[in-house]
Amino acid sequence: MATAQNEASKGDFAKTVLMPGDPLRSKYVAENYLEDAKLVNNVRGIQGYTGTYKGKRLSVMGHGMGCPSIGIYAYEMFNSYDADHIIRIGSAGAVNENLKVRDVLAAIGACTSSNFISAQYPELAGQHYAPTPSYRLLETAVNTARELDKKIVVGNVFTSDHFYDANGAAVKWGKLGCLAVEMEIAALYFCAHQAGKEALGLCTISDHVLTGEELPPDEREKTFTDMMEIALETAIKL
Repeated sequence: MATAQNEASKGDFAKTVLMPGDPLRSKYVAENYLEDAKLVNNVRGIQGYTGTYKGKRLSVMGHGMGCPSIGIYAYEMFNSYDADHIIRIGSAGAVNENLKVRDVLAAIGACTSSNFISAQYPELAGQHYAPTPSYRLLETAVNTARELDKKIVVGNVFTSDHFYDANGAAVKWGKLGCLAVEMEIAALYFCAHQAGKEALGLCTISDHVLTGEELPPDEREKTFTDMMEIALETAIKL
């Protein structure tokens, strides 16, 4: 059924959905990897497509920026459109000196500064929930990357509500073992746990907080092919 944010009908999305923040990355995946891709949602320019990849029906759908935005689209994918698995294919900023720009990172957990989770469970005030991915999806992605001879790093991320981090929180979380900062994975994992479904956050390092190195927007949209291919090959095994 259609929602305020999604004009697709029930059944228009596949059971496995790849979700980039940038809707244009969704379009790129659909046009370059999926066969017979059909645009099933374009409300507010958040493009969603469904097609096949190596014979497997898959969807790719943008989710926008930040926990509230991915919280809307992940909730609807799981609860309104019956998706069983979501794999985020996003970008992140490295806060660890051993990571390099263009490395692919799989998030084994997500620390966060967001109130997205705690606002829904005020009775847990003072306690700290650590959302984690589906281990099955994580293990499959790691094994798939090895089969493809593509580098993948597994570690914790920091999900921030702030793109412009005046207080240096991301660097501080980096000193506590987080490898990168991004803005959505904690909410995605929370939505998956709430729905009893599976999720995994994959990110390509698009910039490095410690060195100042960064990629331009067009490269973030079109050149994160290692991550895309790991996600696609993982998806067809589910």
